[in-house]
Amino acid sequence: MSNYTVITDGLLFPEGPIAMPDGTFIVVEIAAGRLTRVHPDGRKETIAEPGGGPNGAAIGPDGVCYVCNNGGMQFHEKDGLLLPGDMPEDYSGGRIERIDLDTGKVEVLYTEVNGEPLKGPNDIVFDKQGGFWFTDLGKGRGRSQDRGGLYYARIDGSFIREAVFPIPTANGVGLSPDEKTVYVADTLPGRLWAMDIIGEGEVARPPGPRRPGRLVGQPSEFCYFDSLAVDADGNICVATIYHSGITIFSPDGASIRHVPTDDLVTTNICFGGADLRTAYITLSSAGKLVSMPWERPGLPLNFLNV
Repeated sequence: MSNYTVITDGLLFPEGPIAMPDGTFIVVEIAAGRLTRVHPDGRKETIAEPGGGPNGAAIGPDGVCYVCNNGGMQFHEKDGLLLPGDMPEDYSGGRIERIDLDTGKVEVLYTEVNGEPLKGPNDIVFDKQGGFWFTDLGKGRGRSQDRGGLYYARIDGSFIREAVFPIPTANGVGLSPDEKTVYVADTLPGRLWAMDIIGEGEVARPPGPRRPGRLVGQPSEFCYFDSLAVDADGNICVATIYHSGITIFSPDGASIRHVPTDDLVTTNICFGGADLRTAYITLSSAGKLVSMPWERPGLPLNFLNV
C-alpha cells in the first residue's frame, strides 16, 4: 500500500477532484448529488446540490466549474464500502452543467448531441482554446448497457460534437502536453486509447479494424479503469479499480507501472501543491480524499494552474 495522507473522509463516493489555487479542493459526491469544497483541515462545505450524479469536474476559462452529470447511479453498501451499480429508478438524465462556485447557481448547458440524449457524462478536460473534451460512459440497465463515446463542446452552449463513437465504457479523458493527442480510459476492458486531434472536436480514425484509436496499453492484471491525469512528462496516470491504485503509462505504452492504494474503487487523480508534485486521489468506496508525494510534477491544467 502506498503511503498517503487522508485529507478528509465521510464523503459519499467522491470523484472529480480539483486542487484549487487557494489550497482548497473541489470534489463531487456522486451518491449525494452535490459539489463540495474540502478545506485543508478536512472541513467540508457544500457548494451546490445539482442532484443526479455529478461526476467529472473542471474549471473553465470563465472561472466556473463545469460538471459532467451522469444522472444518478444505484449504490450498494457492502462491508462498510459504497459500491456503484446500474441506472436508478430516479435517473434524471445525463447533462453537462456549469456551477458558479461563489453562488452555487447551477445551469444546464447540454443534454444531447445531434438529437441523441447524453446518457452518463463522466469526465472532462479543457483545451487551450477554452473548449472541452468529455466522455459519456452510458448506463447499465440489468441485461443491457449503453455504449459510450468521446465528445467536444464549447462553454457558451453553441457547439457540441460527437468525436468518437462507440467507446464501450468511455471514462477518464486527458490531453497530451502539446494538445495533439486526447486520451480516453475505457473502463470495463481496462484499456487506454489515444486519438490524434485534427480539428475542433475532431480526431483521426485509425486504419484497419474499427477501434477508437491507438491502443496505448492494457495491464495484464484484471482491472477496470476510471479517471486519469497527465503528468508534465506526458505520462498518463489512470485511476484503477480492483487492481487498486494508479496505473502509469508512458505515452508510447512501452512502460506500464502501478502505484497501489488500499481502496477497491480508486477513481480519480489530480495534481496540486508546490510545483504540482502532490497527487490528490479519491478513494471512492471508502469516501476519502487523500494525498501523496508524486514522482514528477503534474501537467498544469488550462485555466487552473496559471
